[in-house]
Amino acid sequence: MPPLSEFLTFAAVGVFAQLVDGALGMAYGVVSAAMLLGLGLPPAVASASVHYAETFTCGASGLSHLAAGNVRRRLFWTLAIPGVIGAVIGAYVVSHVPAAWMRLALTPYLLGVGVFLLMRGKRPEDDHDDTVSRAARPLGLIAGFADAVAGGGWSALTVTTLVARGATPRMVIGTVHLAKCAVSAAASVSFLLHVGATHGIAVLGLIAGGVVAAPPGALLARRMPARAATLLAATVVLGLGLNNVVKALH
Repeated sequence: MPPLSEFLTFAAVGVFAQLVDGALGMAYGVVSAAMLLGLGLPPAVASASVHYAETFTCGASGLSHLAAGNVRRRLFWTLAIPGVIGAVIGAYVVSHVPAAWMRLALTPYLLGVGVFLLMRGKRPEDDHDDTVSRAARPLGLIAGFADAVAGGGWSALTVTTLVARGATPRMVIGTVHLAKCAVSAAASVSFLLHVGATHGIAVLGLIAGGVVAAPPGALLARRMPARAATLLAATVVLGLGLNNVVKALH
């Protein structure tokens, strides 16, 4: 594929992934990593490329959410600090150990949370700041680690868990995106040390598409009803879990 065509292909992937990610708080890393893995890149290289791109796209998305009033500052710090630590550890692990076991380990969790959210989407929203903050303390570490290992999963883990604890979906989505910027930057530094800078055209395409789509994605999250966002998030998580099941059976 010519360089320009390859760049435009990845830019289109970046636009689509960022719009979905901006509205639901997840899927950018998963979609992008799947595309790179489909091209035959090793898991460590695919995850590294996605995180290089996310350092820029999540910065644009996070700032857009901050401007739109979708960020809770206390929750941001509770997620970001342990998330950075987990990402550094995860980047080291995926650079030396195969990542297939991590995808399989996440499958039951994603299926379970997806079903829980489908049930919760029928109930009124109930936001408890203290409860959510307590849940976020270990969550950031686990999600940062899993995200670096699998090439995606930070948002799937954090958004679904925090919404399941009763947080307002749009506030969770905005805060998670801003924290993801710090997590991706930390993972990128670690990947640079372990695998270097690779597949630059894919990275540039993902960055260009993601940055362009970030502002409309943030507005979509602000205008979407909380119950609808919860049900859509549940559908995405169930899809990710079922996809992992299908891959495991082949």
